[in-house]
Amino acid sequence: MNPKVNFYFEKAGKWKAEVEKLRSLVLETGLTEDLKWGCPCYTLGKANVVLIHDFKEYCALLFFKGALLQNEDGLLIQQTENVQSARQMRFVNFQEVTDREAIIKARIFEAIEVEKAGLKVELKKTKDFEVPEEFQAVMDENPEIQTAFEALTPGRQRAYLFHFGQAKQSKTREARIEKFIPKILEGKGLDD
Repeated sequence: MNPKVNFYFEKAGKWKAEVEKLRSLVLETGLTEDLKWGCPCYTLGKANVVLIHDFKEYCALLFFKGALLQNEDGLLIQQTENVQSARQMRFVNFQEVTDREAIIKARIFEAIEVEKAGLKVELKKTKDFEVPEEFQAVMDENPEIQTAFEALTPGRQRAYLFHFGQAKQSKTREARIEKFIPKILEGKGLDD
């Protein structure tokens, strides 16, 4: 147990018993406990393997490379269609955690083996993301913007394309594009 993580379990509220049980199960696997993103994160060397987090409706184990794990029982959930690698195992009561102890440990040990083997999730490439027509029009009209966009890291490019493309209305896409052009020209990402 890492003392700097204790506060999370002390404040757990609604999910206190569940996350404490999940902690004990994860620690039995030999992973190192750390605090990342304000949550208990369990690592193998420098690699993140699993994270405990809680929400209003459930608490969960997040497997960073969950897409590579067995899921014949259907317990690993893709949070949204845009999440490529991680998968959650969700719990809505203590009994679910205790009933699934064997499955939980099996998935954690499998995740450890995935990490030891150096397996990687095949992520979508930047070219696989659709360029919203409004952004393409801006780049066509101003080659400086296109050059600046192409000079960004692939991750920054994907973040912009995703952010622009998520807007349902054209005027919202246009407003988002206009807002972020200065950052693109500065070589900065969406959240920089």
